[in-house]
Amino acid sequence: MPEPRRFVIIAAPHTSNWDFLYFLGLTTDLGVKAHFMAKTSLFRWPLGRFMRDMGGVPVERSYNRGQVQQMVEEFSRRDEFMLTIAPEGTRGSVRQWRTGFYQIALAARVPLVCGLMDYGRKVGGLGPAIMPTGDYAEDMKKIMEYYSSVTPRHPERAGNEIIEASQIWDSQSKDSYL
Repeated sequence: MPEPRRFVIIAAPHTSNWDFLYFLGLTTDLGVKAHFMAKTSLFRWPLGRFMRDMGGVPVERSYNRGQVQQMVEEFSRRDEFMLTIAPEGTRGSVRQWRTGFYQIALAARVPLVCGLMDYGRKVGGLGPAIMPTGDYAEDMKKIMEYYSSVTPRHPERAGNEIIEASQIWDSQSKDSYL
């Protein structure tokens, strides 16, 4: 567990609703109070308290302050903050990961911690901490090396074209992903 306990947990591969339930149990066993982002409307009555108790952090999506900046500000307010993000952005089939998880860690100057649910070996856990350097392609090579042996619950839904995301990252401004 990296110290200080301020980092972005990469929740991958995320191909099933079971991933979330198993991950909650796993983080509890590891003593990790994991947080996640959710739209502000989910934090109103009657779900508000439940969402916060589960580790939810509301993000406002209706104005120009991007989600990345909101999470960077959240990191700056807290001494301990472990933000879990599924880079696929969905449980469905994807070609590439979204890059918000990387942008948040880079801007907040916190490491990325590889989290996993390996259904092939029936294990879950936290892997290495990787400090983002700003070279997305190189950092993703390290991350994907770790995930290369992980079997998702639904392998056909896993994003295998991760390097393609680095080409998009290089060809567009970072702000276009916010």
